[in-house]
Parts: sequence; structure tokens; C-alpha cells
Amino acid sequence: MIILKAENISKQYRLGLVGTGTISHDLNRWWHKVRGKEDPYLKVGAVNDRSTKAESQYVWALQDINFEVEQGEVLGIIGKNGAGKSTLLKILSRVTTPTTGEIKTRGRIASLLEVGTGFHPEMTGRENIYLNGAILGMTKAEIKAKEEEIVAFSGCERYIDTPVKRYSSGMRVRLAFAVAAHLEPDILVVDEVLAVGDAEFQKKAIGKMQDISKGDGRTVLFVSHNMDSIMRLCTRAILMKNGRIIEDGKVSKIIDTYLSTEFGATAEKLWQNNNGNEIVKILSAKAHNKNHESSENFKITEKIGITIRYQVLKPGHKIHSALNFFNSSGVNIFDSHESNTSLYHERKSEGVYETTVWVFENLFSEGVIVVGVALVTHDPFSVHFHENDAIAFNIIEDMNQSPTRGDYVGSLPGIIRPNLKWESRKNILHDKVK
Repeated sequence: MIILKAENISKQYRLGLVGTGTISHDLNRWWHKVRGKEDPYLKVGAVNDRSTKAESQYVWALQDINFEVEQGEVLGIIGKNGAGKSTLLKILSRVTTPTTGEIKTRGRIASLLEVGTGFHPEMTGRENIYLNGAILGMTKAEIKAKEEEIVAFSGCERYIDTPVKRYSSGMRVRLAFAVAAHLEPDILVVDEVLAVGDAEFQKKAIGKMQDISKGDGRTVLFVSHNMDSIMRLCTRAILMKNGRIIEDGKVSKIIDTYLSTEFGATAEKLWQNNNGNEIVKILSAKAHNKNHESSENFKITEKIGITIRYQVLKPGHKIHSALNFFNSSGVNIFDSHESNTSLYHERKSEGVYETTVWVFENLFSEGVIVVGVALVTHDPFSVHFHENDAIAFNIIEDMNQSPTRGDYVGSLPGIIRPNLKWESRKNILHDKVK
């Protein structure tokens, strides 16, 4: 059953101002409406691209958005900052109205969009539970039946009768999520706000969203930049860019498209031109599993192979391969140069060569890894080809087998996740201090 439907949703803003614009613009809109004509300002407006200079007073934050969500579905919404994700959720939550189009829903919607949204700062946490429940259309008896469960889940019991204005941002998120998730909404809308919570609560919240969708058959709309959370939680995903939906479908495929559109790379690349010089040209590069099967997604516990194929055009040079590894923020994690292969010291003859490096398991933490590829000559040193974002892949958490977590269930920070050697002793009271 379709529980939510967005039909031709668009949202237009006037740059630099709060509201729709000037009185003259509003009167012009009214005059066109009286005569049964289209709003004249819907014909103007720039694409929602924050990186370009404005060429119009108006911008389309969203344009021609159409999708349907079925009951019990968990829909992930991904895209870079400024893609229109939060604006879409605000329209779905009735926080703002669309410029054009219509939202059709069945049942109650509970939203968690920004820290403290829907809370009255002067009221206590307990009073805000009842306020939010009343907004959702619940009776006092229905809210009271859930009150203890909400307080326990939030972990804010000590401060539940303290005004919310004295809560930290993390405490407000905890209580807000507990209220939104436990007051039995038919549709739960969650923005990136969960990133404010600590690691333990993020894990708890994702578990609760899974229970809501699988156990209770309710619908969840989830926005996140964490591809691991999207992979684990969502049954379907949509990718947004510049205020439009550019792809809708299977989660793994949408993440693959996200890597190629936002990072300019996928796990495999073939070069046809601009791929070297008269000495050597690169042909291909790919990230693959132990069976040499190309993949955009690897578990933390999985060994990853990078294979480079190149063609030597002019013989007599000591050519080798090199790689740069970056995270999604562009931080250089490490570099690796071929140095221990049987062909490393050889002056290459003409022909096609292939070299593979294996990145050992339990090295990268979860997130996107972008790989730069280079072909260089040593003795003397010279760079013949270098591309910083040649291929990219996604590292996802292996919750059941990760030896770097122990029994910890939260989200671990950091760029790498090495499996270090630990040693432990007991009965050391009489040992000499070294």
C-alpha cells in the first residue's frame, strides 16, 4: 500500500531575502492568479547549485520531485550538502509548503529535522513529551502509556523534569528521537540530526528504526551522509543533486551512482585518452575482491585488491605503479609505491603489463575511499601519469565479525581501523614497575 506520494514537488526561494520577495512581486502573483494565469516567477529561477554564481533572483531548491513510498519501507535519501534533501523533508513534514505540487500521505508523520525541533524550551522534558504527542493527535492516556518507555530510551531520566533549554544538544536529540519513535507515527522522518548524538545512541536509534519498519510495519524516511548506515538500514534509496532526484532504486546501486557523480569515480575505470605520454599509457584500474570481481562495496574485514593495467610504448625505462588513498574529505590516508615485485627493477620492454596490490583487511574505517593512480619511472624519477580520483569504493561495517570492535556497538570514528596486537596480564600487584 502506498503511504506517501510526492507529485511534481518544486520549491522556489528568492536569494538574499526572507519570504517570497517584494510587495510588487506578491501583487504581480495575485494579479496573475485572479486572471487564472500561471505565477510569472515560476518561469524564472536558477538551478540549485551552491558552487556557482547566481544569475537570477530566484533559485529552485527543489524541482519536479516525484516518488512513492510503500508502507513498511525504509527510504534512504542521499546527496551532497545543498542537494535539497532537508528542504524535501521539511515539505514532507508540513514545516513548509511547496511552490508547486502536492504531498499525499496516510496517517501520522513524526519528524526529527533539527536539534530541538518541536520542543518548547521553557517546558520540561516530560511536558514536551505530552506536547509532541498532542501535536501528533494522541490522547493523554495514549501518551501516558508510552511515557516510561520514552524516558528510559532517551537516557534523560535524571533531567526529565528540567526545562529543555538547559539540555545539551545531544540530550535534546535523544529525547526528541525517543518521542518521535515511540508515539507510534505511521511515517517517521529523520534528518542527519542523529549525527549530533553519541556513538552509543546512534546505534540504539538505528536499531529502533529497524524495529519500527520490520516489526511494526511503519515507514521511515532517513537522510544521512553515512553510507554504512544507509546500507544497513534502508530497503531503497534515492539520490538527489541540485534539487532534483537523479536516481531511485536499489540501495547498493544508488551508492555506486553517488560515488561516480559526487566523487567522479567508481570501482573500475577504463582510459581511452589523456592517459599518459609517448613512453607509457594507463589502460585500466579497478578495485576488486579476492576473486578479482569488481565491487563498489567492501566490508572492513575484507581484503581489497587494486589492479592496474598499462602499456609500455617506449622500451628501456624502469616503470612502476603508485597509489594514493584519500577519504571523502580529501584527507590523504597513505600512499603506496610498487617496490617489491619481480619486475620492479626491470627496464620494461614494449607490451602490456598488469600489477596488483592487496590492501589487507581491518585497515580502513567505514566510509568512502578515493584512490589516485600514478605511473612513474625511477632511476631517474619521473611521473608519466597521475589522476587523483581515478577510482572509488565504499567501506562498510561488518558488525558480526569485526575484530577491532570487541563488544562495542557504537560508531567508531577515525579514518583507519587497524587490527592492533593487544596484550593483557593479571595479578601484577607484585610486579616491579619497569
